[in-house]
Amino acid sequence: MSVDTSTDSETGLVADTLLDDDRAARRWLRGAVGTAAFLVIWQVAAMPVPTFLLPTPIEVARAFVVELTAPATFEVPLTGAEIPLTRLLVNLIDSLYHYIPGLVVGGTAGIAVGIAMGWSDLLNEAVTPVQRVLRPIPPLAWIAFAIVWLGVNHSGAAFIVGIGAFWVNFYNAYAGVEGVTQSSKEVAASLGVDDDLTMIRKVVIPSATPEIMTGIRTSIGQGWMIVVAAELFGAPGIGFQIINAAQNLSLDVSVAYMFVISLVFLVSDGVFRRVERRVLVWRE
Repeated sequence: MSVDTSTDSETGLVADTLLDDDRAARRWLRGAVGTAAFLVIWQVAAMPVPTFLLPTPIEVARAFVVELTAPATFEVPLTGAEIPLTRLLVNLIDSLYHYIPGLVVGGTAGIAVGIAMGWSDLLNEAVTPVQRVLRPIPPLAWIAFAIVWLGVNHSGAAFIVGIGAFWVNFYNAYAGVEGVTQSSKEVAASLGVDDDLTMIRKVVIPSATPEIMTGIRTSIGQGWMIVVAAELFGAPGIGFQIINAAQNLSLDVSVAYMFVISLVFLVSDGVFRRVERRVLVWRE
């Protein structure tokens, strides 16, 4: 005689779903309480202090609204076309003009070199001494070269961002390739994979994908940190506005743009996490 367990299974699934929802609700509640407490403490601490020393959250919110609504014109590079936008959007687009190319070019180069050095012992032994000399040099140390070679513009700032993205992605890709087990290569060879390019394409890169994706995600966050520093020498964008406003004692504007960076990072990180889950769905 068979026993019907479908009801018990369905009840268990419903219970697990309710438990997960309850945990998520508690996390959101605790996060909201913590955020509210932080804002209250900040408001109380900043009220007796002049705005140019420490603006209150209300003053920062007011500055954010002003920057978001103040009219400004964005001039499209190379074309000279002018698009009416707001001041905040113009500064954000200016930063994206060197953030995205630097991230893409530097990240792609870092992944390619990391895979190549991780796979080839000959290349690894030849390039490692140079890599060990260049790696400790921070991206900001290259600002002088960026100015001389490319000028005070988007290209110079993208160069700085690209250097930072290169090293983050290089080390993650290199570690991912090194972590590919010998047994995986032997199994692939027994199934007919007999050349390096096919082995890299079908075995090495898929096995190293989790580490590569981690490197990309890390560089997305670090790239925004480097953007602010890269705009120190005058390239237009959010970082320049933070520094310029601080020099004019408008710290409310500076903090507003700091939060803009945070918001943009949270959005980009959230989007990439969705992409990462789709790419790595085979791990589940």
